[in-house]
Amino acid sequence: MTHTLSRRQLLKSSAAVGLMLPSLGRGAGRRILAYVGTYSSPQGPEGSKGNGQGIYLFEMDSSTGALAKREVFEDRLNPSWLAFHPSGNFLYAANEVSDFEGTPSGAVTAYGVERRSGRLTRLNTVSSQGAGPAHLSVHPSGKFVFVANYHGGSFAVLPVDSDGRLRPASDVKRDTGPIGPVHAASAPPGSFAISGHDRAHAHMIEADPAGKFVLGSDLGMDRIHVWKFNAEAGTLEYDASTAVPPGDGPRHFAFHPNGGWLYSLQEEGSTLIAFDYDAASGTLTQKQQISSLTAGFAGTNFTSEVRISRDGRFLYAANRLHDSIAWFSIGPAGTLKFAGETWTRGDYPRSFTIDPSGSYLYSCNQRGDAVTVFRVNRATGELTFTGQFIPVGTPSIIVFLDAR
Repeated sequence: MTHTLSRRQLLKSSAAVGLMLPSLGRGAGRRILAYVGTYSSPQGPEGSKGNGQGIYLFEMDSSTGALAKREVFEDRLNPSWLAFHPSGNFLYAANEVSDFEGTPSGAVTAYGVERRSGRLTRLNTVSSQGAGPAHLSVHPSGKFVFVANYHGGSFAVLPVDSDGRLRPASDVKRDTGPIGPVHAASAPPGSFAISGHDRAHAHMIEADPAGKFVLGSDLGMDRIHVWKFNAEAGTLEYDASTAVPPGDGPRHFAFHPNGGWLYSLQEEGSTLIAFDYDAASGTLTQKQQISSLTAGFAGTNFTSEVRISRDGRFLYAANRLHDSIAWFSIGPAGTLKFAGETWTRGDYPRSFTIDPSGSYLYSCNQRGDAVTVFRVNRATGELTFTGQFIPVGTPSIIVFLDAR
């Protein structure tokens, strides 16, 4: 992978895209809005400064993938993760801070969405029941928001009222138990990827497609928890958990569209693990482990995000420090085969998202202060850089809304 783009070329390309933006948006008939969450506090992640201003609203040109900036909704509490309500009428933001209203906790903010304009109206903010919430998701019923508190080592369930507002947590699970070793069992040669094995670190929480079970990954404990979800009481009833290799640090996971396969991405091991998932019992059975990096890589890397194409044929995974997105073909039995990789054209891709049409992939380059755009070849999975840089301070997540 050759990094040949100079800083001068990057700025020229970004400026050219900026000149294009006012004319973009509505030509293709389908109106897609994009919201970018950022690190916006003077005290950003890992002690670094957040350069964002809050949540950015863009409109997507579906023929080119370009984003036209429409508005910024100021939020200085690090709205670093975003998720829509199934109705599309509400947006939820994880405020990744460690002090909320004088308590050692982060927060979650609910917004109402005006579908025609995309404007956000803040509804309310509640405690996330733990410091540094790094991920949230919404139950398929739309009646609950789940949040993973990375620094607090806890998972919480927040009930949702009919008007989209959040209520205080109906359940909180605080991780306790053995912590994995500092060095990852599966790390590449020469790796110094040591980040989260000092204590429990809840990193992601999401319901399975049926909403019957809820899964949560804890990076520090090297475990993926599985709870049976009581949708009446809004509680997580502990059922089982699955271990990954010691020290590898499970970060994010993704369900295949068929609901029967799950893929876990390990932050410090730089691996993907493929599981068979039994939707009736919530049981995970490992069947494959594969590196997220090209063969022969040596050195330090931290993975971040994993996504699957809507047709279920390809899996994508992001690598930080290596600053790449790799893609894998998914075989008939759900196993993965490395197919290619591309440079993100930015520093430290914290996450990426594929647009609703499946035509473009957007990489949020946290330390590069830009979102970069790639065209997706839906026949081969290959990513091709479009030349577009969308300037956003410390971007962390991008989500899309079909505003038709």
